[in-house]
This record gives sequence, C-alpha cells and structure tokens, in this order.
Amino acid sequence: MQQTENKKSEGRFSSELFGWGESLMAVLVFFVVVFTFFVRLIGVDGMSMYPTLEDHSIMLVSNLNYTPERGDVVVLRKEGFYNNQPIVKRIIATGGDTVDIDPVTGDVSVNGEVLDEPYINETIDVLEHMGDLTYPQTVPEGCVFVMGDNRNASTDSRDSRLGMVDERYILGHVQSVVFPISDFGTVK
Repeated sequence: MQQTENKKSEGRFSSELFGWGESLMAVLVFFVVVFTFFVRLIGVDGMSMYPTLEDHSIMLVSNLNYTPERGDVVVLRKEGFYNNQPIVKRIIATGGDTVDIDPVTGDVSVNGEVLDEPYINETIDVLEHMGDLTYPQTVPEGCVFVMGDNRNASTDSRDSRLGMVDERYILGHVQSVVFPISDFGTVK
C-alpha cells in the first residue's frame, strides 16, 4: 500500500513538473515570436539623441505597419555607415519635403516653416556642425532626412556619408524606453 502511494505521489510530481515545463516553453515561444516579428529591444550607443535618449538606454522598437512621419524617432542601419550598426535619429523631413538650415541662427526649417523643436539639446553651431551639404535640400521620394536631438554631437543627414536615408533602411519606430527604469516611458 505504501509503495502504491509513493508511486502516485511521484506520478503527480512528474506530471506537475511536466506541466510547468510546458507552460515555460509556451511563454518562451511567445516571446521569441513577439521579439522576432513584432518588436525589438535595441540599445542606444552614444549621445547624439540627448536629451531625448541617453547613452546605454534600451528601447522597444517596432516596425509593424510603420510609415515614417516627421518627428518620429527611428532606428536605422545604412550599409557602410557607423560600422553597419543601428543608429537612432529623429525624422526631420520625408519624401518631397525641402529642408533648410539657417547659416546664421542654425534654425531648421521644412517647406519654409521653422521647426518648433523643444526636444533638442541646443541649436546647431553653424561654424562647426552644418555638415557638408548645401541648403536647401529636397528629400527624394522614399527617403527621409534625419538628425540627432543633440545637434552638435550628431552625425546625421547633414553629413553626405549618411545623407538622405532610404526608408527601407529604417528598422523601426522607437515606441518607448525600457531601461533605465527611471526613464521608462514613451519617446516623443
């Protein structure tokens, strides 16, 4: 009788263990599918997006049904630029828009309107950080013009090495910061 009870107890234990294993496997598969097809976690490398994003922040990025729009913070990768690593920038203009940078004040305008940019760290130091492009520049269809929020510490579309970025190079739209916890929240 004692042996029968021990076998029943062992059977329940292994059954519970198997159940926990199945549950753990289902959760793991769920996360793999979500992080493969819907969202990614990507780290920030550098201060080009300060104060919006800080070095070593981790962001949740999605490209699901995404259409680039002015003001969006995106992650992109352009072959041959920044060792083919993903970079984070803000979309300033999309296809058909004309970008101009005032050579005296450093103000950025799109289609003749000076942008209201409360998110930037400081205006462009026009003596050192105008880049090697001449202005105004019209963004080709299917491309975007991107800049970092820390304008004087950002290599962006003002530099011909990056220039206008084909929309196909956009890995996704930054949804939120997930680390550090103190910065947790959506990115604007």
